[in-house]
Amino acid sequence: MTKPHRASPRTEIGWREIVGLPGLDIPALHAKIDTGARTSALNASIVREFERAGETWVEFDVTFTEDRHVQRCLAPIADRREIKNTSGIPELRHVIETRLTLGSRQWSIELSLADREPMKYDLILGRTALRNRRICVNPGRSFLSGPPSHPVPAAGQPA
Repeated sequence: MTKPHRASPRTEIGWREIVGLPGLDIPALHAKIDTGARTSALNASIVREFERAGETWVEFDVTFTEDRHVQRCLAPIADRREIKNTSGIPELRHVIETRLTLGSRQWSIELSLADREPMKYDLILGRTALRNRRICVNPGRSFLSGPPSHPVPAAGQPA
């Protein structure tokens, strides 16, 4: 008789967490976990698009709500797609792919770049980024995963 397969336990996270985006040299920022949002969104102001090695890239500024610090970032554009904003109105947004660090875990996610200036959180982490990761969101708790534990690579280094 074979033993039944046991799935690894789920990781419990809160409705707010501190995450890292090592591919963008962002070691920590506040994220709201929003399972009602399909796509994750980063508060960003687009500066320009440019070509690099045959790919279209985007240069953008991330303004951190906590201290108003502005960081310039670069990333290849993975897609442009219509995404509904918080008012339900579709907007054409740049979408990039980057690494997300949540506690001791790290994986690739898609991020839409949106002007979220009036919003309270720098990043909305949507359900697509959480799917198949064995994560359970506890809406009554915050900051369960601790600070991101993966080091951020130096600029120009692979993430």
